[in-house]
Amino acid sequence: MVDLAKIRNIGIMAHIDAGKTTTTERILYYTGNIYKVGEVDSGTTTTDWMVQEQERGITITSAAVSCMWRDHLINIIDTPGHVDFTIEVERSLRVLDGAIAVFDGVHGVEPQTETVWRQADRYRVPRICFINKLDRVGASFEKSVASIREKLHDMPLPIQLPIGQEDGFIGIIDLIHSKAYIWESESDWGKNFKEVAVPSDQHLAFLTARETLIETLCEFDETLMEKFLEGLAIEPAEIESALRKATTAFQIVPVLAGSAFRNKGVQLLLDAILKFLPSPLDLGDVEGFSPDEKEEKLSRKRIPEASFSALAFKIMSDPFSGVLIYLRVYSGKIQAGEVFLNSRTGKKDRIQKIFRMQANQRKEVKETQAGDIVAIVGPKLLATGDTLCDVKDPIRYESVVFPDPVIFEAIEPKNAAESEKLHSSLQRLAVEDPTLNIREDKETGQVLIGGMGELHLEIIVDRLRREFKVEANVGAPQVAYREGIAAAVEVKKTWERQVNERKQFAEVSIRVQPSADQSGLDFENALTADKLPERFVKAFIKGIRNSMNAGPIAGYPVVGVKVLLCSGAFEEDSSDEAAFEIVASLALREALQKAQPILLEPIMALEVLVPDSYLSNVITDLNARRAKIQKLAQRGQIQVIEANVPLSGMFGYSTDLRSVSQGRGTYTMKFSSYEKVPADAMAKFSY
Repeated sequence: MVDLAKIRNIGIMAHIDAGKTTTTERILYYTGNIYKVGEVDSGTTTTDWMVQEQERGITITSAAVSCMWRDHLINIIDTPGHVDFTIEVERSLRVLDGAIAVFDGVHGVEPQTETVWRQADRYRVPRICFINKLDRVGASFEKSVASIREKLHDMPLPIQLPIGQEDGFIGIIDLIHSKAYIWESESDWGKNFKEVAVPSDQHLAFLTARETLIETLCEFDETLMEKFLEGLAIEPAEIESALRKATTAFQIVPVLAGSAFRNKGVQLLLDAILKFLPSPLDLGDVEGFSPDEKEEKLSRKRIPEASFSALAFKIMSDPFSGVLIYLRVYSGKIQAGEVFLNSRTGKKDRIQKIFRMQANQRKEVKETQAGDIVAIVGPKLLATGDTLCDVKDPIRYESVVFPDPVIFEAIEPKNAAESEKLHSSLQRLAVEDPTLNIREDKETGQVLIGGMGELHLEIIVDRLRREFKVEANVGAPQVAYREGIAAAVEVKKTWERQVNERKQFAEVSIRVQPSADQSGLDFENALTADKLPERFVKAFIKGIRNSMNAGPIAGYPVVGVKVLLCSGAFEEDSSDEAAFEIVASLALREALQKAQPILLEPIMALEVLVPDSYLSNVITDLNARRAKIQKLAQRGQIQVIEANVPLSGMFGYSTDLRSVSQGRGTYTMKFSSYEKVPADAMAKFSY
């Protein structure tokens, strides 16, 4: 087993086409993990192993690989860049200790970069930045750093400078060690490079950047500050120590330069991973809760000697073993054949086999311990986000929050014989992908599959046909609408009924009003425990949540509603949780009908990149789709259009954009918010 201090669990995250998978491939090559470099364009990379990934040249599912560098074990998860697969990034960051954010040196911060950056902030993941593709026309290290500062509102701190620009990019200046590295030949895949003095024509820029580096670190390190003020020499090791502390404390983000495709700078990136990103021991105890109703705060030391605990962050269908469950082991250790407790279900289960994964390849091991990322076989009832723990010392970790689908498609088997096969295959895919939503339309009896976008559902259907051999007909995409309210109302409701010779009683008074929070139930309780016991309040909340699943207009889920529990009455002998769940549901339904219900549609944040000559064509087309242009900017010869647009007008946009821009426009789109459907679009809905 590797010393915990020499383990790095990292993810590689970025916008699509920034070079994540290419960077991962070079890392695996330089660490001796692979002996031939694969390329995204030819579909030969290690981590993009799915047929759909190889055909499309994009990452769809996160892949775990391990490698050794300078006696350190680096566990890497290469994540997708496309917004439709953002949950892969979310669940990966949930279990990682650090991350590399890869940026396209031409475009700097792009829309999906902002999304993954916020995800990393949410899970408190320290990161370093790698400005990639500096060999491309229009690339700018300085502008990319500025975009990180302006758009991500963070403190990027360059620790390198590029030597040369675009085609003339030949090497990197190391600001910490006052050295330069030149890659003279591309025939050896960048394995060999030369250490030289800082070029004379960049000496002034080097001195200025190094002084900025040291002055910035002095703000976070008193020892460094004292030496700086006294004019004493500051050693590289002291800079690295201060940089590591500031990085793991989320005070700064080190920025490196390179071109993974041209094999420049990746070895220095590997060194930075070891120096500046944390080991499991650097992160302190992992926090969790007791699995009982009390939910007391608990913690575990991230060491093999502690009680075993792990989080299941990914589940995959496997042709050989049925299901592979990916684990991040936080504490303790466990061997194949041993029993654990699933703290969500309270059930015991057994691990049959443990694997170290190399994308879709595996190596069986007998044991796993704190700090590991592994896959296991055996448990039957595990779900993504479940905590595995010691039977005698249970703990539950915070799970992963999955976004609601924004798009649905009807799907049906091509013949009756395929029906059962379709349903079972969809269920298997839903276990693997928690953002895949499967439901039956009560009016038509059709099966609807919901997801994060057109591409997401396209991949699901393709996998059904290829992996599960299910032939199905797919309908046109449908928007996942929501319902809300426009007014505030108060409702008093009483539930009183005789059930099996036993009286049931519950009474509540609620105030319902619009809320800016569209993420879930906005609830406030105005009652003290002596007015209404906590167990009844919990039942009340459950009833409210159930009623929010279907609104009064067209049965869509309700969002943007605040519920205030104003008063409640109960009887010792007649009241129970079921009564309060029922009365809450009835009260909310009545309130929603009275509070001027409105239909809400998903609004997408859109960014379009298009050459100057096609700008007017694209804007005219967007206006026809009810888009609201937010901003126009220029990047070199490319115009950048930022707009908010209803999802209902964006189906098939990739084809239409190619048409109006003669194939030269590109776009990215992500969910932004829900907004009221205009009156002229409400004709097809009735209530």
